[in-house]
Amino acid sequence: MTGAFIRYSRSLSPIPALRRLAFLALLTVLAAGSLGPAVQAAALEAVEIVTKKGVVVIEVEVARTDEQRATGLMNRKSLPERQGMLFDFKVDQPVAMWMKNTYIPLDMLFIRADGSIARIEANTTPFSERTISSGEPVRAVIEIGGGEARKLGVAPGDKVSNQLFGGR
Repeated sequence: MTGAFIRYSRSLSPIPALRRLAFLALLTVLAAGSLGPAVQAAALEAVEIVTKKGVVVIEVEVARTDEQRATGLMNRKSLPERQGMLFDFKVDQPVAMWMKNTYIPLDMLFIRADGSIARIEANTTPFSERTISSGEPVRAVIEIGGGEARKLGVAPGDKVSNQLFGGR
C-alpha cells in the first residue's frame, strides 16, 4: 500500500521532503481506516493439527465477524503454503460455504467444537456457486490451498488445536 503512495508522491516534488513524508503517513492512516477489516491485513495465528504422521502447523487469519466470514478468501489470487483462514462460527451449527469470487482452489476442513475434523472438501472449484455443506453441525472451518490437506496428511478425525478449541 505504501509503495503506491510513494510512486504518486513524485508528482509532489515542490513539497519539502519532511512534509511529503508526513503527507504520505497521513494518507496511509486514512486509507487503512477507510478500507475496512476485509481489506486490511489480519494477524496470523498458529493452528496445530495432530495427524497420524505427526503435528502439522499452519498459520491462519481468523474470520470472527459476519463481514469477515462473508468475504473469506474471496478476490485473493494466491495463498502461501501452510496458510489459510479459520472461520469461527462461535456455536455449533450446520455450515454451508461456496467459492463465489474465489480465484484459487481450496481445501475446506469442517471442524467440530472438540477440534476434531468432521470432513474435508478437497480442491473446491474456483468461482463455483455450488453449496458445500458441513454435513453436520460444526464450530469452525479452515480453508487452505487446494490439495494441501492430502499433501500434509490431514484427514477426517484429526484434531485441531488452538485457542478456539481449548489449546495453545
